[in-house]
Amino acid sequence: MSSHEHAPVGGRLLTPVTFFCVVLFILALAVLGVRFVHGLGSVTHLNDGYPWGIWVVADVVIGSALACGGFAVAALVYIFNKGEYHPLIRPALLASLLGYTLAGVGVLFDLGRYWNFYHIFMPGYASPNSVMFEVAVCISLYIAVLWIEFWPAVLEKFGLADAKKKLVGTMYIFIGLGMVLPMMHQSSLGSLLIVFGHQIHPLWQSMLLPLIYLMTAVLIGYAIVLFESCVAAAGYRRSIETHLLNPLAKVMLGVLAAYLVIRVGDIVARGALATAFQFNLQALFFWLEMVCFALPFYFVGSEAMRRNPANLFLGGLYLLLGGILLRINSFLIGYMPGDNWSYFPSTGELVVTVGLFALKIAAYIIITRRFPVLPREQHAVAA
Repeated sequence: MSSHEHAPVGGRLLTPVTFFCVVLFILALAVLGVRFVHGLGSVTHLNDGYPWGIWVVADVVIGSALACGGFAVAALVYIFNKGEYHPLIRPALLASLLGYTLAGVGVLFDLGRYWNFYHIFMPGYASPNSVMFEVAVCISLYIAVLWIEFWPAVLEKFGLADAKKKLVGTMYIFIGLGMVLPMMHQSSLGSLLIVFGHQIHPLWQSMLLPLIYLMTAVLIGYAIVLFESCVAAAGYRRSIETHLLNPLAKVMLGVLAAYLVIRVGDIVARGALATAFQFNLQALFFWLEMVCFALPFYFVGSEAMRRNPANLFLGGLYLLLGGILLRINSFLIGYMPGDNWSYFPSTGELVVTVGLFALKIAAYIIITRRFPVLPREQHAVAA
């Protein structure tokens, strides 16, 4: 049996997990119904000081980073020629596809004049000097690329071997685009913070933000592969692929070490280290962020530790939390519009955020049960 073969997991689509996720998504739809009828102010705590909140941060900034598994693994396989990671590409690609698609759709919830969203695709409205324009165009194009990259699994499901062969023959074009587009918009999310200037706390305001956001997107991509592989193995009662995840974790630690050197060195070089020892909310969340980035070294820092699936799971989880906190801290906690403004997500905002993530989980379960996404396993038992 080739390790590069994939097969549907099988089993029931309606399970307690999928049912619960669908319920959460229905609640989110109810809140969105109110939002689209009565406007953003009816369900959010947004104001002139905080024109965007948890929806933008969770859906776009965090959601797109959590969807970088496909980009991160593809870089190992196609750029660094590490073909042994090829079985991880399809599940990582599916997670990326779902994450970016929902991030793209989620933007419509945040736009005041959402009916004008198509303007970014019209040359007359183009603003090439805008960071937001570059992010919007690159994410839109990358969503299309992800769907094309995943299409061979759909063709394989329906036995369209000839069509799959023709598509695979042109796939190098989309793989190339799939490398460039995420690097462009992930780094541009950091550039967006630079534009905010003094409104961003010194612990996060840096000219290196494009590099910081790009590196953490790659790290989150590796972490989400570890996390989802462990969860899928437990949920589907499959053997975990430690022979792949172990060296992947080692690569992840190398990138993480380089990131921490750059991050801490930048803070010291800018003279911002003293602000990390002040008694305020920003300093507290900064140390929470740094602790989460440091903990993977404890859980997967040695060969012996990486042989334990629980450590792989925890190492990936803490790295995910570190990347999420970086984005929450820089866009919300470290954002300082003035003393007269404050923001905390409303119940409606939290319901929509949770509902979108629940939809992604349900979609991942349904697709992996019916389409050849996960590596074939002879003795897998679908619950």
